Amino acid sequence: MSSSAAELERTVRAKSVAVTDDAITVKLDDGRSVSVPTKWYPRLLYATPAERANYEIDSYGISWPEVEADFSIRGILLGHKSGESTASLKFWLNHRRKGRKVTVEDYIKKRRTQPHARRFRKSA
Repeated sequence: MSSSAAELERTVRAKSVAVTDDAITVKLDDGRSVSVPTKWYPRLLYATPAERANYEIDSYGISWPEVEADFSIRGILLGHKSGESTASLKFWLNHRRKGRKVTVEDYIKKRRTQPHARRFRKSA
């Protein structure tokens, strides 16, 4: 195992996090700080300052319950961006503009009830 892989395997926890329009900066308990662009996590990009300030740290990573955003410390150290699809983000933003709170489960449920678009046209 390489030294960088071994380092990621050890337990590193977040001590605090700050989110601005430009960057998410995580202070780790081993003295390091890691920053990534906020645009990598679009829900935090659209979150209010109060929503950004309301986060929870656990042994796995950081979550923002009001906007259902989260990432692992390992993921941020590896440079992973949010895995959310464009369609899911659009669904969340549309409901957010209307003052409705929706979850990922709401999006999945909606997708299951909608008929899938046809990929091929019927021959005439």
